[in-house]
Amino acid sequence: MNLELQDKVVMITGASRGIGKAIALGFAEEGAQLSICGRTQETLTKTAKEIETHGVDVLSTVADVTDGEEAKAFFTHTLNKYGKIDVLVNNVGGSRLTPPLEISDQEWHQLLDLNLISAARMSGLVIPVMQKQKGGVIIMISSIYGREGGGHITYNAAKAAEISMAKSLAREFAQENIRVNSVAPGSIAFPGGVWAQRQKEDPEKIAKFVKSDMPLGRFGKPEEIANVVVFLASERASLVTGACMNVDGCQSKSNI
Repeated sequence: MNLELQDKVVMITGASRGIGKAIALGFAEEGAQLSICGRTQETLTKTAKEIETHGVDVLSTVADVTDGEEAKAFFTHTLNKYGKIDVLVNNVGGSRLTPPLEISDQEWHQLLDLNLISAARMSGLVIPVMQKQKGGVIIMISSIYGREGGGHITYNAAKAAEISMAKSLAREFAQENIRVNSVAPGSIAFPGGVWAQRQKEDPEKIAKFVKSDMPLGRFGKPEEIANVVVFLASERASLVTGACMNVDGCQSKSNI
């Protein structure tokens, strides 16, 4: 299927490894032009080189999008290079496992900034560009634990808010042909990721988790998230906006 993404300009936050990297490579396979950011130069450069093997342009910017100035610099570099922004994927996120009664105000603010406010910040930067272009796509990478209980309290709260924000933005800007959706991955394993580390530390515990919680009997792969994101960014998904798509192998238990 030709998704007609050739020469579209796609910005992806946190794209140097894991799900973000897979998403970038998925768009590169479709011929899109990439602008990616990450906090570590070494991994960012390595990912950029992989993207270039697909014969597309890529701009890589070392940036922490929880910092307003660095986020704006990432946006400005992208617009200066390409002159437009067709797709924004807000992929940055993460969690900590601090016991609920030990979470400080500072930690709450940090995790909300990482998972929610950074996405709001980047969306606020690109939407005026998309309005002038008369169209665009924004995709939030949330989590199944933004849809139901199961994850850590701060992560759940931030990811639920991110899904809600996507819905609100979708309704607000639908008449300007700006589509906004969220994707809710289940447990995704990749080298250097949280689940790979936990599996290494306690393989027996993780094996029990997979057996009890994952109907397909395995973790998801970053590429499986990327496939859905790339589709949602294409005109093949032209009626899909304000939606949250589970990509979790039926790991979640909610009916919606």
